[in-house]
Amino acid sequence: MMLSLTMVLLMSWTLGGAQKNIPWEVQRYDGWYNNLQHHSRGSVGSRLLRLLPANYADGVYQALQEPHVPNARQLSNTVARGPSGLPSKKNTTVLAVFFGFHVLSDILGTEKPGCPAEFLNIHIPKGDPVFDPAGTGDVVLPFQRIHWALETGQSPNSPREQTNEVTGWLDGSSIYGPSHSWSDALRNFSNGRLASGPGGHVPRETDGKVPMWKALDPSTGQGGPRGIYDLGNAWGNENLFLQAMSIAWFRYHNYLAAELAKDHPRWSDEDIFQHARKRVIATFQSIVLYEWLPALLGTPVQNYTGYQQHMDPSLSPEFVAAARIFLATMVPPGAYKRDPKCHLRNVSSSGGPFPVVRLCNSYWSRESTGMQQEDVDDLLLGMSSQIAEREDSIVVEDLQDYWYGPLKYSRTDYVASWLQRGRDLGLPTYSQARERFGLEPLQDWANLAPHSQQKVLEVAALYANSTARLELIPGGMLEDDSSLFSTIILDQFVRLRDGDRFWFENTKNGLFTAKEVEEIRSTTFRDVLVAVTYSQQAELQNSVFVWSNGDPCPQPQQLTAQLLANCTPMTMLDYFEGSGAGFGIIIIVLCCLPLVSLFVAWIIAILRERDFKKLQKQKKASVRREVTGEAVQAMEWHGPKTDSSLVYIQLQADKVLKVLDGRGLVLRCVSLKAQQKVEVILSSNKGNKALLLKSPKEYDLVLFFSEEAERSSFFGKLQNYLKTSCLELHVSEMKEQSLLKRAVTQEQRRQILETFFRHLFAQMLDIDKTDAGELNFESSQKAKESLTCELSRAEFAEALGLKANSMFVDSMFSLADKDGNGYISFREFLDILVVFMKGSSEEKSKLMFRMYDIDENGFLSKEEFLRMLRSFIEISNNCLSREQAEQVTESMFHVSGFQDRDELTWEDFHYMLRDHDNELRLTQLCIKGVPEVFKQNVHNRVSFIKKEAISNREDPNLGVMAHCMDREGLELRKRPGRKANQYQLHLYTEAQRKKYQQNRVQQKIQEFKRFIENYRRHIVCVVLFSAITTGLFVERAYYYAFASPSTGITQTTFVGIIISRGSAACISFMYSYILLTMCRNLITILRETFLNCYIPFDAAVDFHRWIAMAALIFSVLHTAGHLVNVYIFSVTPLSVLSCLFSSVFMNDGSQLPQKYYWWFFQTIPGMTGVLLLILLAVMYVFATHHFRRVSFQAFWITHHLYVLLYVLVIIHGSYALIQQPRFHIYFIIPALIYGADKLLSLSRKKVEISVLKAELLPSGVTHLRFQRPQDFDYKSGQWVRIACMALGTTEYHPFTLTSAPHEDTLSLHIRAVGPWTTRLRELYSPESLALIGKLPKLYLDGPFGEGHQEWHKFEVSVLVGGGIGVTPFASILKDLVFKSSINSKLMCKKIYFIWVTRTQRQFEWLADIIREVEEADRNELVSVHIYITQLAEKFDLRTTMLYICERHFQKVLNKSLFTGLRSITHFGRPPFVPFFDSLQEVHPEVHKIGVFSCGPPGMTKSVEKACQQLNKKDQAYFAHHYENF
Repeated sequence: MMLSLTMVLLMSWTLGGAQKNIPWEVQRYDGWYNNLQHHSRGSVGSRLLRLLPANYADGVYQALQEPHVPNARQLSNTVARGPSGLPSKKNTTVLAVFFGFHVLSDILGTEKPGCPAEFLNIHIPKGDPVFDPAGTGDVVLPFQRIHWALETGQSPNSPREQTNEVTGWLDGSSIYGPSHSWSDALRNFSNGRLASGPGGHVPRETDGKVPMWKALDPSTGQGGPRGIYDLGNAWGNENLFLQAMSIAWFRYHNYLAAELAKDHPRWSDEDIFQHARKRVIATFQSIVLYEWLPALLGTPVQNYTGYQQHMDPSLSPEFVAAARIFLATMVPPGAYKRDPKCHLRNVSSSGGPFPVVRLCNSYWSRESTGMQQEDVDDLLLGMSSQIAEREDSIVVEDLQDYWYGPLKYSRTDYVASWLQRGRDLGLPTYSQARERFGLEPLQDWANLAPHSQQKVLEVAALYANSTARLELIPGGMLEDDSSLFSTIILDQFVRLRDGDRFWFENTKNGLFTAKEVEEIRSTTFRDVLVAVTYSQQAELQNSVFVWSNGDPCPQPQQLTAQLLANCTPMTMLDYFEGSGAGFGIIIIVLCCLPLVSLFVAWIIAILRERDFKKLQKQKKASVRREVTGEAVQAMEWHGPKTDSSLVYIQLQADKVLKVLDGRGLVLRCVSLKAQQKVEVILSSNKGNKALLLKSPKEYDLVLFFSEEAERSSFFGKLQNYLKTSCLELHVSEMKEQSLLKRAVTQEQRRQILETFFRHLFAQMLDIDKTDAGELNFESSQKAKESLTCELSRAEFAEALGLKANSMFVDSMFSLADKDGNGYISFREFLDILVVFMKGSSEEKSKLMFRMYDIDENGFLSKEEFLRMLRSFIEISNNCLSREQAEQVTESMFHVSGFQDRDELTWEDFHYMLRDHDNELRLTQLCIKGVPEVFKQNVHNRVSFIKKEAISNREDPNLGVMAHCMDREGLELRKRPGRKANQYQLHLYTEAQRKKYQQNRVQQKIQEFKRFIENYRRHIVCVVLFSAITTGLFVERAYYYAFASPSTGITQTTFVGIIISRGSAACISFMYSYILLTMCRNLITILRETFLNCYIPFDAAVDFHRWIAMAALIFSVLHTAGHLVNVYIFSVTPLSVLSCLFSSVFMNDGSQLPQKYYWWFFQTIPGMTGVLLLILLAVMYVFATHHFRRVSFQAFWITHHLYVLLYVLVIIHGSYALIQQPRFHIYFIIPALIYGADKLLSLSRKKVEISVLKAELLPSGVTHLRFQRPQDFDYKSGQWVRIACMALGTTEYHPFTLTSAPHEDTLSLHIRAVGPWTTRLRELYSPESLALIGKLPKLYLDGPFGEGHQEWHKFEVSVLVGGGIGVTPFASILKDLVFKSSINSKLMCKKIYFIWVTRTQRQFEWLADIIREVEEADRNELVSVHIYITQLAEKFDLRTTMLYICERHFQKVLNKSLFTGLRSITHFGRPPFVPFFDSLQEVHPEVHKIGVFSCGPPGMTKSVEKACQQLNKKDQAYFAHHYENF
């Protein structure tokens, strides 16, 4: 008790500023500590006091609803519908009614909606004339439940209890506000006055500092602060009448403050304010209890007997409902306005001037802005002399049909709403309430309202004639004498008075003396009105709450709705109106972000490719030829769909017209030798700039000149040239359009040749011509040309896929051109093709003999044989020198016994090819572009395994594989002086192990088993990661759907919140742990531990991509969920949003939610979310394989935006709009690990590495040998990242080390395929080094591990390298041979290395490494096979002859003709399936073979398919590891 008193005194001293002129305890604004034993009684936020048990459906919180209780609207119509215009039985004035509403606003604040939002919507009966005139039956008026104490409503022992948001004391909180800060916001801190607007007669309009309720005006739809005054109660502006009452008390305070300031000029502002406030509150208390309440109830209030500390004055739910409904039945449809002389004031409205303010059109009116003193005075005076409606059950339509509506409806039913509010409050039944207050409970319906039996019967029917079910509100309304409502109201006010320690009559509180109490008791509301209006006492009756006969200014008549302006009908507010287009545009823009990023990437790619081409052109500038000055410049027209190109025309002396490009390279030669007459067509319009030169057996030449003079100059030169060459010229003119139609373009010529070849093969192979295709041309002239089509030398060369000036083309063309006219006709081509397609080996060798018998003497000299050999070698980029070709020629002559001859007959030539009769028989002339349907017996793949007796053992899935190595090849592979290796012998002999035939189902099962075996670690990790991700999604979804604290957000946007929250958890997890896949140093360390048996560390990059794609999908889901949320939030009223986002929104009654763009661009989560989407679109697009290859620098820069991404993700979640930040839970550990790994890399990156040697190798390969850093340990097959600051960029690029771990230096072989590698090659070129003077240094990061370093873990390993992908195997081969030479213990017993290259010249440096390996490989661990792919098809004539020469060279010298290595060289692509199949036969004791491939994706896919196909069989298992470049 003493502690409480001390706290009160301390607070009083603080609040009162310890003013010496304020000796009393200043009453708190928030109602606390009025009762010193129960501090919170009557305070803001205190609970309502239940006088009876709660009447809920479940006994806890669920309100009674249909069918247990009647429909609220139907019950309202039954009880409250009736004629208005009946005066009050007690002659109670309208002023008393609205004074009563003002009193309720002082002690009651139950309008605040509860959180989470719960609704007891009012279903409107079908065909309701006001709310459903169309008879749809779908109208539902929203009704939101009010705020309750969250700790209640959890069990039947503690049912829901509502709270009061203002003080429960008659303490003037409707004047001064329910808090100290509110009160301060109302003051102007000058002379103790409340702040006023212009003129000082009304409060100032609200500026947002005071949380005034700002509901929309239902009659005009206006909102905002305009016309809303700062008052003590948030709902003080609800209607003009209540507003006028609040203004009266506002004026009264300022009136008293002015009087006190006049009487006490030395008092401070606080002194004056507190004295005035004390007197106003006391006057207010006196008027309420001793003047207004007796007038309202017609019953005097018992005398005050003193403060009762144990009395609980808390407001009861029964009082809340009873007081509101009792006053509502007395509300008239409007109020008069009069001056002190009883003159009525007209009020303007849409229907004309009326002497009455219509209630239904005055809710939350914004017309009161700039209100003058007379407006308030006249309204107060008018209400003081106007008699209210009768105290019955009838409620005027202004309340029943046109009360201001909540949410999107502008109107609602006041009575129905309060019926629902009673159910929300859990009010007891009518009989229970009467019994509680000492009244006789209802036993018979007839006793309820004898004056309204019909209405009672209708109500009884709604309650199934059960009096026990009758609710409090309708029962109290139907009473004739309102005994229940009166008793409840009187009981409440008496308890308020007796339990109030600061009641003005309590002499123990030190507020007033007995004399002052008497003065206060004698002050009436008439005195207040006289003080605050321009009326005199004589112009008002003694009691302004009751009007009696003889009182001044009687009302003209009792108001009825028919005499007043019509109420504005109900309208529905569409919160999303006008937002659909903008919202759709934002969605489209968000969807187009990847496209925009793709477009930007495309532009960058074009610019990079252009720069790269410029760089390449600069490299080739030294070899370009300049066009001679004699050439004529023009634009060549290629066709309507092809851009014209700049060309130069040269007239050669040998009747040849050459067409050159800007670099001086010959594009085509137009031969005029075979033409007797040259036809030229000139254009005769459009500036006369076009010229057409007809070429009967080729496509025409169409030239455009910049002006007619240039064309005339060229035409003159052409005339002189033709005259000198003795050629006739035929000139004609036509319009340019006709000229272009007449021209045969290159595309048209291509179509003619295509049809030419189709019909050629169709005739030769007896194929139906309909399959070959018919000719279809625009004119008979072109049809004739196609039938007589002849091939030029260039077209013939193109058909063979060779250059026009090659020796093979020259020989073949001379042989085929029988008539010597320089062209090959249909019949000539057919004759030679028949020999190659259907001829015997003798016929083919005879044809070849004739081809190279240049002097046609019937003999083939050594020179002619050499010419033949060199024509074949041309297709392999002239990989042999003339000396090597001569060596092969002499060797072949010697082996065949012709060493003494200088010439060969055809018989001798055919004898020389005797051992290759089968290959020669299959030889064809491969024509470029021939449809597959015409290719027979053509095999594109080459096997080096000869299968014998294949019919009984062959796997049907493998197909028939043509051989490419005979028995002699076995002998060739044996090295002189060495014992033949058993593996090599077994490799080319028949199988030693029986094969098992399996049906398709068994194969699929075996394939599945092998897949699981190969990828079991990957599968476990993916499944585990997916399970965690799924679990996170499900956990968050379940939490927000069923287990989250009841905020209402799930009920508002169920789907959106589940998707957005679940995906957010997945994104947080994925974006965090994706960092671990980029911890290269950690991965390199861990892959050497036992963990590598369980985690596929080599797949870190693939796993990184997989996580990234999954995270992208969840990011899209997250965005989609939030798009749903934004839409729902944009159509959700503010009362609900303030519950969902209490830290962002405050419910001020406006109900208007924020627009969609606010969520996107004016919130932290929205802005960061949009930025994250932009960032992701950029990062993902530039990370694609294509753009990463085209512009690695753009990928490097955009991917380093990950730092910004994580910053934005952290900011995005830190706003805690829906939940507290959780990203850190997932992020901290991976971030720390990644940070440590990155610091380790950075520590290495700062060290410069000196380059010891730089060498430019053929095919754009740059060989760099540089210093090996101290403590730099690595394994063969590992890779590093290097940067060169001399290039002006910090980009790090990955390259595989080609040096072996035992070497003292490190080496890289880098092929110039992109801008960075090309610039690096230029930097280390001799020219650049001459300028720099030294070798630029490098920065090194690594080493890092990969799958290729696992080669030593298999007994048999196959290494397949394609292109620059051979680099990891260079290190492995050198390491293997070194370890073997020092007798190091190796698990690996055999390695097969397959090198696939377009030409052996492409990577000559690797040939040197292989040569070193061959010399050092004493134990024959390595078997090398080289495949040269830059050749025609396998059984093409040229390939067959090269094959014969290669086998001969290997037989004689035990080394390859092309590479100089002992390794076998093949032509074509490797046949992986039969090769792997033979390994199972050669190594039957090996159960698992390691296959390691590195190169282009096409090659690695072929290897993967071969492994998958062989793994279907129940034999050795092939474990494939690959890397693409």
